[in-house]
Amino acid sequence: MIRKIALGALILFMTCNSKAQDTIKLHKDGAKYVLYGVIIDGDTLFLSSIDEVYIYPRREFDSRRDYRRYKRLIRNVKKAYPYAKLAKKKLDEIEANLGKIKSEKAQKEYIKKVEKDLMDEYEEELKKLTLTQGRILIKLIDRETGETSYELVKELRGSLSAFFWQALARLFGSNLKSEFDAEGEDKLINEIVILIENGQL
Repeated sequence: MIRKIALGALILFMTCNSKAQDTIKLHKDGAKYVLYGVIIDGDTLFLSSIDEVYIYPRREFDSRRDYRRYKRLIRNVKKAYPYAKLAKKKLDEIEANLGKIKSEKAQKEYIKKVEKDLMDEYEEELKKLTLTQGRILIKLIDRETGETSYELVKELRGSLSAFFWQALARLFGSNLKSEFDAEGEDKLINEIVILIENGQL
């Protein structure tokens, strides 16, 4: 946090005291790059934004059992997370394409075709997920899309389908209405996802 404030203050100071801001063209290996810099007292300083890095304290465990449970959670999140990202990507594609289709009948046909294509491509892979991985996937879909799996099914396939799939999920101890709670019960999952996204896990 202190580093962010210091960096922000430095950039603010540099921009307030700079006499000019310009782009710098760099040619390397036949490619052209545009960089940004400021000129202060005749010196050109390179400006760049850097990706945010999350640093968590080293996790300590009360027992080997707790350590194994944590490692298992990491494995399960790594297995489920790519499917949640895929769900977000596919949902964005579906919404973009539905906006171009005027007829309600054509929209329903399009959704059925997409559903069939997804089932053909991913059904066997998804069947291999454990119940725990399935529950984590339901939560991660909510994290990625901002909507629960129940809401997505209801929106795309209607209330009856949503009710049916929810009843089926409940038989296996899952809940399509599960919401992702990044500050509560899903805090550890959220931390693992952030570390995965940043290439730290």
